[in-house]
Amino acid sequence: MKNLYILGVGLIGGSFALDIKKSNSDITVYGVDSNQDHLEEAKQLGVIDRTATFNDLNQADVVIVSIPVDATVNQISEILDVVEDHTLVIDVGSTKEDICLKVENHKKRRNFLAAHPIAGTEFSGPKAAINDLYQGKTMIICEVEKTAFKLQEKALKIFSDLGMRIRYMNPKAHDKHIAYVSHLSHISSFMLGKTVIEKEKNERDIFDMAGSGFESTVRLAKSSPEMWTPIFRQNKTNVIETLDEYIKNLNTFKEYMINNDFESVFNQMKETNHIKDILNGIA
Repeated sequence: MKNLYILGVGLIGGSFALDIKKSNSDITVYGVDSNQDHLEEAKQLGVIDRTATFNDLNQADVVIVSIPVDATVNQISEILDVVEDHTLVIDVGSTKEDICLKVENHKKRRNFLAAHPIAGTEFSGPKAAINDLYQGKTMIICEVEKTAFKLQEKALKIFSDLGMRIRYMNPKAHDKHIAYVSHLSHISSFMLGKTVIEKEKNERDIFDMAGSGFESTVRLAKSSPEMWTPIFRQNKTNVIETLDEYIKNLNTFKEYMINNDFESVFNQMKETNHIKDILNGIA
């Protein structure tokens, strides 16, 4: 691999650029982004080597598509139209079903790999890109059998060099599960932050009284609305289902409180403590 093109030079795309460059000293990383300031910043920070445009993608060996998921749905066919037969195109967005459906009948479908790295932070933009973001993290791959075998091998080599674990999943299942373990977390964080800001008008009181529990819970509320609004739109049906179940649990908890049923409050929290065993097993 000589020429790597990163479409979207923010946290996810930029971190791929940094780590792939680290393990491939002879590679040239090109950045493509609709935000010219981001491109210049990424170049100044050493995230990319050169800036490029959409029309340059025919020079790519590998293209990593790390743009908002609605933009990916709109542009993925055009990206595949431009690239050469040997080029691997990897989409790393947070939703998969609509994107996979979009390319299902494309003549270069075998050049495409649908993937989702379970990694990230609440920060955005080129300055958010960091080394080793993907070390020890899971990469979910969808419909791997529809990607040309040699390009599968190329992708797996990239992910292996980054220290990632691989998990295979179909797009529909991916979008359903990710709504629970990622998308709902972001909504909860945004809405908790909104509730506190609206109620606690004195920002100094929030700052002084907010402990580490509040800070860790609202961390995701610092995430980019430009990225997350399209995700919620693409995964609307699954997100609404998760919200229905979440709201039902909140209402049940509220009823226990109203009825002074603190035994049930205790039991619900005790049962949920099992989550620490699950997460400790992942760590």
